[in-house]
Amino acid sequence: MTQIIKGGNLPLSGEPMRVAVVRRSGGAGAPEVDAAALLVDADGKVRGRGDLVFYNQPEHAGSGVRLTGHAQGEGGVVADWLEVDPGRVEPAVERIVVAASCDGGTFGEVEDLYLRAVSAISGEQLAQYVVEDASTETAILLGEFYRRNGGWKFRAVGQGYASGLPGLAADFGFSVGGGPEADEEVADEGVVDGTAAGEEVADAKGTTGEVAGAAVFPAASPPAPTVVEIPAPVSPAVPAPAPVLLPAPGPTAAWGPVLVPAPTPAPVPVPDVAKAGGPVSGSVAPFGAAPGRCNALPREFGPEFPYVEYTGRGKEVVEPELSLPRGFLVVDVMKKGAGEVDVVTLTIRGRRWRTVLRSRIANLRGVGVFHHDGTSPIRIRVDTQGQWMIRLRPVSTLRSFDGPLEGFGPDVLAYTGEKIDVKYRFQGDEDKSGASSVSVHRRGGHHEQAFNEWGRGRGTGSIPRGPRLLVVEAAGGWSLEPRSAGSGGFWTRRR
Repeated sequence: MTQIIKGGNLPLSGEPMRVAVVRRSGGAGAPEVDAAALLVDADGKVRGRGDLVFYNQPEHAGSGVRLTGHAQGEGGVVADWLEVDPGRVEPAVERIVVAASCDGGTFGEVEDLYLRAVSAISGEQLAQYVVEDASTETAILLGEFYRRNGGWKFRAVGQGYASGLPGLAADFGFSVGGGPEADEEVADEGVVDGTAAGEEVADAKGTTGEVAGAAVFPAASPPAPTVVEIPAPVSPAVPAPAPVLLPAPGPTAAWGPVLVPAPTPAPVPVPDVAKAGGPVSGSVAPFGAAPGRCNALPREFGPEFPYVEYTGRGKEVVEPELSLPRGFLVVDVMKKGAGEVDVVTLTIRGRRWRTVLRSRIANLRGVGVFHHDGTSPIRIRVDTQGQWMIRLRPVSTLRSFDGPLEGFGPDVLAYTGEKIDVKYRFQGDEDKSGASSVSVHRRGGHHEQAFNEWGRGRGTGSIPRGPRLLVVEAAGGWSLEPRSAGSGGFWTRRR
């Protein structure tokens, strides 16, 4: 069999191959996946910038490795194709590493990801590796073609990186060289999971060697397959591949609710609210007010419903009797006095589920958000000293991030534009300390961190194409300023 598991290896004939990085598209707003290849020497390092084949550099100058295109097929199947000709690979190249990077999300959000190599001559399948354990990675080393005893073999690796393609490439000695962008991109380099590239599997005697038995699934191991057709590569000279098998992948409530009329369609500006200790985020309206739709988030991002307000003291649980479909819900939080406030959702058994908002700001007026699954009852626990009030409202009432914005403390913004770069600035707390971050949430509740800072500071980052929610967690004042994306740089997509 040619379907292998993580860590397994297979011999190859050395004939020209086409290699597909395949997945199912999640539709609008789903992460964008790109294939890449690195050509490394006997020391496990690239020899220069030309040894990376990726979206901005689709062909290697002398070793018969190139990207041939991106294609879509029926059932949402998407494939990025590479051509690999072992007979043309330079003698100094010992391994061809095939990887995938993820933009606008993580590989835990990508469905049915796998690598498949087929003969460029006959279309016969040579190797297939299905990724089954992806989670928070933004880049994955899928597999590698390597020399062995005068021939070639393929090994399934499945090593994940939280630092994207720049971090993965840096692990092989790759550097764009001479620019601050390179330092910034790979600063968070790290392996998420998997065996290190090039590491062999130890045999029973403790020596290093390849275990052929680990390379093949037992007959009963694979899940029930679903036959799908991989979309053919763009290059007309390459024959279409054959079909491939894909694996089927008792608390007490606070004061009762106060129903406020649903927002009107016409936008209503949200006034600022005076607060001791600093400015207030403009997205926090006075409690009891009902601003209208303020953004262009699609309606499936979160349901419309009448506002519901609760007041309480100390640690209490509120249970809004709202039957709402799946989507995000906004929670405004007001707390009097000092001390931490911790607002979380609870499971049916009363266990902590999702964090809505946490802050130590005195006299807080902040905004949090959580994703409702559409079936479980909504239960929210507020834990603080003194008096508090919370209000549930639709995400349609969030202010849009479509220009420079300032705020103070936790906040949530709506973003519906194209991919952009952003300048972040955080003041920190009164001691210029405390954590601040911005995370990007997409429909379904999936999220990734776009920026984080300890204390007072500034930096840059990017936000994927919308629609998205931007969740700001800040110990004090902050500002966000969009800047034109694609301002240059080696990793900036130019296609």
